[in-house]
Amino acid sequence: MPTKKKPQVTAAPARRGELLNTAAEVFAEQGYNATTVRKIADHAGMLAGSLYYHFDSKESMLEEILRTFLDELWGGYDAVLAADLGPRETLEALVTESFREIDRHRAAVAIYQKESRQLVAQERFAFLAESQRRFEKAWLSTLERGVADRVFRADLDVRLTYRFVRDTVWVAASWYRPGGRHSPEEIARQYLSMVLDGIAVRA
Repeated sequence: MPTKKKPQVTAAPARRGELLNTAAEVFAEQGYNATTVRKIADHAGMLAGSLYYHFDSKESMLEEILRTFLDELWGGYDAVLAADLGPRETLEALVTESFREIDRHRAAVAIYQKESRQLVAQERFAFLAESQRRFEKAWLSTLERGVADRVFRADLDVRLTYRFVRDTVWVAASWYRPGGRHSPEEIARQYLSMVLDGIAVRA
């Protein structure tokens, strides 16, 4: 009689998510190059060999971490951009969505900030460059529309403003901790009050 093949056992989604969260924290804290599979396994309380049961390499873990973050980010951004809001409202919504993503994926954002320049040289991480192009286009077009509609100042350097907004928003991943004193929405409101008072047309 033919031998029955054992069904392939797949990792439970919850356990996989836990391991990715652990890996993200280690990558964010120690850096991608300095992180080994053994270090991730140690933080997860398991043997390195057991981690290979779930993932074939640390590269595959990092790719899944970053793709998950960017997929969720663009889900929120695309909804904002499709909502036919004015330029100021669009900017406010993009900033708020950004802080929400920092709340959900703080470690992934930190990794993206620190590692993306080196990672894009690898074929499997080419999606990072495409996401950056989309990111820049979304923010620049919003700022340009605000200047054209006389919502933002006519003398505004939109590219410089974009870089300022981008860097000051995403650097929050270095200090923000979920469950802290302020919600992502509250931080976004405080941030926007400072930024928009500087770029909006004065009455």
